Amino acid sequence: MRRITWVLAIIMSVALVLAGCGKKDAASVVKDLNQVSDKLESKQGAYQGSGTMTLYTGEQPQDYKVEVWYKNPSYYRISLSNVQKDVKQIVLRNDEGVFVLTPSLGKSFRFQSDWPDSQGQVYLYQTLLKGIVKDNNRQFVEDGDYYVFEVAANYQSSALVRQKIWLNKKTYEPKQVQVSDSEAKVVVNVTFDSFKFDPEFTADSFDMQKNMAAGSPSENTMAEVDQDGNPVVSEDGEQTGEPVTAELGDFGIIEPAYIPAGVKLKDTNKIEGSKDHAVLIRYDGVYQYTIMEARPLDRAVSLAPGTLVDLGFTAGLLSGDEQQTLTWMSEGVEYRITSANLPVTEMMQIAASMEEQSGK
Repeated sequence: MRRITWVLAIIMSVALVLAGCGKKDAASVVKDLNQVSDKLESKQGAYQGSGTMTLYTGEQPQDYKVEVWYKNPSYYRISLSNVQKDVKQIVLRNDEGVFVLTPSLGKSFRFQSDWPDSQGQVYLYQTLLKGIVKDNNRQFVEDGDYYVFEVAANYQSSALVRQKIWLNKKTYEPKQVQVSDSEAKVVVNVTFDSFKFDPEFTADSFDMQKNMAAGSPSENTMAEVDQDGNPVVSEDGEQTGEPVTAELGDFGIIEPAYIPAGVKLKDTNKIEGSKDHAVLIRYDGVYQYTIMEARPLDRAVSLAPGTLVDLGFTAGLLSGDEQQTLTWMSEGVEYRITSANLPVTEMMQIAASMEEQSGK
């Protein structure tokens, strides 16, 4: 009996040791993630992922198909397609700069920026890795085939406070990201349906003209504008770039659903005779700001240096110093919020609230 007891004890001990093999704690996983990050920064670093991003910032959730390409050292291509409205925009970074493209309209914004080095995006794998590695107060659990980290969110919007990140145990590929506000309410959810390390990209995968070609007009021009976004006029009085080739229809007046506390609508004016159907909306109170809406003429646009702002549903451009302007495009309408005292976070919230609105 004693011999049998000893044999059973040995078997159980071995079983416990074997059960512990392969089981990792948070520190071990973080060490591995540092190695994954180093590989992405190497000459061969690359990945390709796709999935669905859902924004809960308005009255109704908004779904976007997201496709992300990355190739070392700093080539990015992010495609965002609104599922409900069938509108696609592409954020592209290559040796020429950073572009925000709307291929179906032949429109593009271009500016010099270190994006995304100075700011994170919830659908970028490097951003998720940095969030996990840098948060020493990270929480860690296992969920089936996934490691789940809960860490601080580090995004442009102060409303995004915490994030949960699901990583495949074997490959460390991302599966899901949930970003929550201060009340633990999920604001952004990203679910990856595919993710691949070391994909093969063609030589022109990150080329601006190549990406504009799909679904765009046969001719794309790049017209220069000044720091305030106004068309540059040459010495002979002619606007640089190609002349107007088409006039788009009236879109009405699109008012934001969100107005900061202590602010009221001052007036709304449609600029008569403008071929781009421009609208000017003014607000007064604690903050003073204007919203300019217009359907740009049928040409691509190049903007002066600025900061790329992640609005969730698209990317915007923040320009100016004492007086700042946030510019973005949605469904063929170009929006500009201009103010000397409105915080950028408030601009972002106003912009998000306009995405679901229709012209009146």
